[in-house]
Amino acid sequence: MVDKQYLLNTKQMAQFVADGFLRFDELVPDEINRAACAEMEAGVPRGRAGAPLAELWTDAAVGQVVRLPSVQGIIHSLVGPDPLYDHHAVHTVDANHEHGQIWHADAIIDTRLHFDIQLFYFAHDTPREMGGTMFLPGSIYRRISESDVARYQNFLGQMPMVCKAGTVAVAHHGIWHCAQPNLTGRKRYMFKLRLNPTVRQKKLWNTDDIDDAEIPALLNANHRWYGNEVRLEVVNRIKLWRFLTGDENYDVSYWMSRLENAPENELRAA
Repeated sequence: MVDKQYLLNTKQMAQFVADGFLRFDELVPDEINRAACAEMEAGVPRGRAGAPLAELWTDAAVGQVVRLPSVQGIIHSLVGPDPLYDHHAVHTVDANHEHGQIWHADAIIDTRLHFDIQLFYFAHDTPREMGGTMFLPGSIYRRISESDVARYQNFLGQMPMVCKAGTVAVAHHGIWHCAQPNLTGRKRYMFKLRLNPTVRQKKLWNTDDIDDAEIPALLNANHRWYGNEVRLEVVNRIKLWRFLTGDENYDVSYWMSRLENAPENELRAA
């Protein structure tokens, strides 16, 4: 079992539901970062899809990364104690590479309310001129075919992973993202790992702050890039929050309750 101190709290979970990702700066020690960089250069052995994560990389630096108590706490909070390995990739961008990757999402075929997570591990410093991964906060509810948004170049509020070595981001499988140009003289590496849940994703985090007064505001965030459609985004977040907490009556600003006021239901407006 993961010690409670390493689990995400409810406000972090609300941030994940609103943004679709979380970042944790300089989480991995330098010694492991250096060893992981060497492994990525040599190639990280691929596992069998559907295998328990616990069986993989028992003697490897990337295995040390995913077994850090803090990383285990992140994983447990989102997909539970015994996740399955889906796949991984060592993403590289050559030095002086002036072209960015198209905006895309990885999983249009996956429309479950249950979700996978993807860990993005940056084992070396990634300054802005080296690019890094760009995320679009709040995009997880816009399920797209992989390249549907390829014609776009920039979005209001996009967030680049400018970070120091040892930084880890965790994202919902539906996040829109893209690799950025690498304008430095060094090759860029990033280790990406997708994990599947094996348990019902309900209150897997530290729920001591589940009644925190800041949670509705976090779920009500307006990322602005979707124009005047913030209400649609909030309704989708409420649906996921109800799923995660098991509270079928949870609402923010009365958005869901008004939609459920029907003759066959007890009016909540009464």
